[in-house]
Amino acid sequence: MDLTIHQTFLPHDDPEAALAFYRDTLGFEVRNDVEYGGLHWITVGPPGQPGTSIVLTPPAADPGVTEEERRVVTEMMAKGTYAGIIFASKDLDDTFERLQAGDAEVVQEPTEQPWGIRDCAFRDPSGNMIRIFEVR
Repeated sequence: MDLTIHQTFLPHDDPEAALAFYRDTLGFEVRNDVEYGGLHWITVGPPGQPGTSIVLTPPAADPGVTEEERRVVTEMMAKGTYAGIIFASKDLDDTFERLQAGDAEVVQEPTEQPWGIRDCAFRDPSGNMIRIFEVR
């Protein structure tokens, strides 16, 4: 089998804030920007990696999701426990400084983890956990 990661989905509750974070703070390219039925999907991806994208999607946009489930999703997003993604950087300290200067919410400064990696963590404007580990 020859599989690659093409897209992953992260929820957002504010398209302008999500766009500012992923485009302006992280430096990702905007690949698609779609509004439909009062909802907003934004596809972004890292420059130089055209085959890998993140779709920033309205939470619980699926019509099969109940109002109770939407409420739970909204509460989990607010606590930062609903969704997340892990990125990698060759220069974690520089990446951390740039994100911190861009007003990203710091969760953890660069730290050597007992399982053998060094990483840091932020939250995006919707509360999604963004972890970045150092490529050695």
